[in-house]
Amino acid sequence: MPKKIRLGILGGGGDSLIGVLHRVASHINDNYQIVGAVFNPDFEQNMAFAKEIDVPTDRIYKDFDTMIEEEMKLPEDERIQVCSVLTPNFLHFPMALKLLENGFHVICEKPMTTSLEEAKKLQAAHEKAGTVFALTHTYTGYPMVRQMREMIKNGELGRIHKVDAVYYQGWINEIIHDQEKRSSVWRLDPKKAGISSCIGDIGVHAFNMVEYTTGLKIKSILSDFNYLYEDNQMDVDGTVLIRMSDHVKGVIRSSQVATGEENGLGIAIYGEKGAFRWEQENPNYLYVLSDTKPTQVYKPGHAYNSELSLGGTKLPPGHPEGIFDSMANIYLGVAKAIRGEQYDSGEYPTMTDGVRGMNFIEATVESNKNGNTWVELED
Repeated sequence: MPKKIRLGILGGGGDSLIGVLHRVASHINDNYQIVGAVFNPDFEQNMAFAKEIDVPTDRIYKDFDTMIEEEMKLPEDERIQVCSVLTPNFLHFPMALKLLENGFHVICEKPMTTSLEEAKKLQAAHEKAGTVFALTHTYTGYPMVRQMREMIKNGELGRIHKVDAVYYQGWINEIIHDQEKRSSVWRLDPKKAGISSCIGDIGVHAFNMVEYTTGLKIKSILSDFNYLYEDNQMDVDGTVLIRMSDHVKGVIRSSQVATGEENGLGIAIYGEKGAFRWEQENPNYLYVLSDTKPTQVYKPGHAYNSELSLGGTKLPPGHPEGIFDSMANIYLGVAKAIRGEQYDSGEYPTMTDGVRGMNFIEATVESNKNGNTWVELED
């Protein structure tokens, strides 16, 4: 078996949900070993956290620039090979850019950057570097999402008519209604989060899910945002009409103020032969709908599933797998790419998905700002 891939981590310290998700996911398939990190901008907290999770402290650095400088002094077969960027949004671009320019592979949280202009610069740097770049649209790692993608690719829905994607959460309710709180949270600060909160954080997942599963590109959008308060600069709720062609249309609904909702990502895809429905909170069930047959339920681990779906299934049928496994499947795809092994294009989201996502986010902001008008996405 090849040696484990040497992994660096930026951000994700303390009680960060995204931090533990990435760390656990990187270990699941035994492909990675964390060898260096900057978990926290405070060096004492950084070191304390490394000791807490039992990561050797000799390559825990005081800041990102020091990490790059010191790692580049090491022999190539010792330095970090791939680095996961788990910091707030405004740091994704400068960190990913410098990593690429120094020859590192990158695994980056979404949104990839805070603007389309930055995304294009990063894309150019990636093309020049020739390294692996993965964007963690985590939900593409679920076996039943991958099964849906393969069945659509094989024509089992026929021509697609309509897509309905939703991502509802209610977590920001505790913050948005308190003026002091909403002015102190980084996700509601455009300097740190970028131009969008709701669409930039969760709506872009729904956008990616539409394009990933259908294989179609969204060509134009019309959006309507809700900010709730005059002093709040960031959307916390949004509805986006989408057009993939003159006869393929749909809607993306996302909200951070959907009271009582937890992590309600779901998608329904309707075609001439049938339809699919899937929900993240019940990820092991892919519903196949028909006008002429009873509803069917596909579940992971069975021989009737596609190679892509089975490749992301670790346990026998009936043993639930969740979001850690989904993220682990993305890390597995990246490991194959780094090692030069054969892998399916659906195994991890790429730089292209990051550019598309930023194009979508900017277009929704523009559409809302212009009075809810149709905006074309770049091809």
